[in-house]
Amino acid sequence: MPTPAAEPKLTYPPARHADQVDDYHGTKIADPFRWLEDDNADETKAWVTAQNKITSAFLDGVPARARIKERLMKLWNYERFGVPFQQGGWLFFLHNSGLQNQRVLYVADAPGAEPRVLLDPNTLSPDGTVSLAGYAVSDDGALLAYGLSRAGSDWEDWHVREVATGADRPDVVEWVKFSGASWKKDGSGFFYSRYAAPRAGEEKKGVNEFQKLYFHKLGTKQADDALIYERRDHADWGFGGAVTDDGRYLVIPVSKGTDTKNLVFYRDLAEPQSPVVELIPAFDAAFSFIDNDGPLFFFETDLDAPRSRVVAIDVRQPERAHWREIIAQAGEPLKSANLVGGQFVCNYLRDAHSLVRTFTWDGKAAAPNWEITLPGLGTAEGFGGKRDHAETFYAFTSFTTPGTIYRLDLATGKSSVFREPRVDFKPADYETKQVFFPSKDGTRIPMFITHRRGLALDGTAPALLYGYGGFNISLTPAFSVTALVWMEMGGVFAMPNLRGGGEYGIAWHQAGVKARKQNVFDDFIAAAEWLVAKKYAAREKLAIQGGSNGGLLVGACLTQRPELFGAALPSVGVLDMLRFHRFTIGWAWTSDYGSAENADDFPVLLAYSPLHRLRPGVRYPATLITTGDHDDRVVPAHSFKFAARLQECQPPDGPPVLIRIETKAGHGSGKPTTKIIEEKADELSFLARIFGLKGP
Repeated sequence: MPTPAAEPKLTYPPARHADQVDDYHGTKIADPFRWLEDDNADETKAWVTAQNKITSAFLDGVPARARIKERLMKLWNYERFGVPFQQGGWLFFLHNSGLQNQRVLYVADAPGAEPRVLLDPNTLSPDGTVSLAGYAVSDDGALLAYGLSRAGSDWEDWHVREVATGADRPDVVEWVKFSGASWKKDGSGFFYSRYAAPRAGEEKKGVNEFQKLYFHKLGTKQADDALIYERRDHADWGFGGAVTDDGRYLVIPVSKGTDTKNLVFYRDLAEPQSPVVELIPAFDAAFSFIDNDGPLFFFETDLDAPRSRVVAIDVRQPERAHWREIIAQAGEPLKSANLVGGQFVCNYLRDAHSLVRTFTWDGKAAAPNWEITLPGLGTAEGFGGKRDHAETFYAFTSFTTPGTIYRLDLATGKSSVFREPRVDFKPADYETKQVFFPSKDGTRIPMFITHRRGLALDGTAPALLYGYGGFNISLTPAFSVTALVWMEMGGVFAMPNLRGGGEYGIAWHQAGVKARKQNVFDDFIAAAEWLVAKKYAAREKLAIQGGSNGGLLVGACLTQRPELFGAALPSVGVLDMLRFHRFTIGWAWTSDYGSAENADDFPVLLAYSPLHRLRPGVRYPATLITTGDHDDRVVPAHSFKFAARLQECQPPDGPPVLIRIETKAGHGSGKPTTKIIEEKADELSFLARIFGLKGP
């Protein structure tokens, strides 16, 4: 295998040092690149243009890039199906024919009927940057409420389309963010949540607070929408609104940032002037509404059950003494539960891969097949439907299995293939294993490893280590074209399940938050050391990658152990831990991170904040930072400031430090396929050049 080639010295765009110093509880912290937070300033725009020019020249000079992009496009060109759902006698599902920029929403009269296009976002913009952000179908299947996002923004505007004719009605609601829609039973309108319109120039970075729940009546203007609920005393509360299948109740989950603990309120829709009732009034556990049987509400909760269970609450006797446990906590964490066809379909995680069980109304194992046989070690998602449905649908995927749609017969427990994609590779040529390794404190951490079958464990292979570790989010096996091309290039793909995630329940998550956040970085570093020690990878050819909170992970680890990695790919990362809460929805992440405004949290954040750990003269690994100019979740200022500081700290003879700023793109959701392929081609080309690799 070729050895990494010496890189020519790069001349980075100059970045002005501003005289900005902040006082945090008596500690003075300089912030010389504060001006880069203003993405509308001409100076920032000029810096972005200059950075992209250098990065493009570097990546365009990679001989293997053309082959990498060609292979990505060929592999990406396969049919992808969303999990179907039935409503009002219609069957709805998402589909991408292969290289379409956006998924298309289809509708069919029945599961076996010929589908037709209901909504094609690809026709809404020439460059594919308008995406379908969410949708909801009325109870009778006659009307579709759908949200559109532009250029990857979290902001959405919602519209209404007639399912039978495909014609749009004049209804439009704007400034919707972090919300779905839920129709009233009679189809007269839908509930949704929104924020106040931001000030001009603040759309992408202004703080989002005081979300409100509204009802939009069809045929009326948004200005006339009925305000259902707000809390002027709680800027950080967010509200959902879900109408029960029987149409009787509006269930209102109340969140506080990204904290897993939530409240649950409800309103009786049978009584026009009924008040909002606080059913669960304390933030002491997570509650997820499943379904109701009249006044009996079913919830999945981790109250007194760190791995979650199912309980029933009679709203006529809401006191906890009257609650009834339906499905007890299991040895594996319960991730979701649905009530379909008279059964509870429960999706668990066993060592970070799916395990599905079915239960009767009274919590007994459903006969004859209470544990659903899945196609292998992977991830199953879906299982939606109503109580009178005889079947449900789910998707299954693994590292070597593209997302396949299955129909589950609820009476027999048997699955059958409904839609199966075809991809131009041989799964048998690759192998996946799960290993366990000790972290710094001895905690046993699982990790999936995938590579070409027969890989020689001689310590020479390049490896890509991908991680997240936060917000109770679980990383489970999934098919990735990018990972497949990486393995075709001779690489190893590894994915550890770090603390901070939800793979083992709430205790696993809590082990990686606030003052315990260093555990997450220690887990990731231990994974890297294990791969090198077991000769899966060469240290100088070990790359780390992660996005968003995973971008923080990569930034923290490359600053703590720069000698351990050959390359780093932080994407849309949270990299300034002292100011993240000052932009858009950043304040919501304090449940995981804490806040620099808190005297106890400040030293913890400062100790690992990637921006603030950088030191001049330290030889950092080759780094390609990626972000989007329309990212209004983790604003691009994080990546801008980190790139400017890392470039000035890297020794003159050090590896390259580049930043790639995608235009008309946000945090990742809704990104067109063409932009995704270009970005992945650049990331793999960067690694090919740094590690001296040939193309696939």
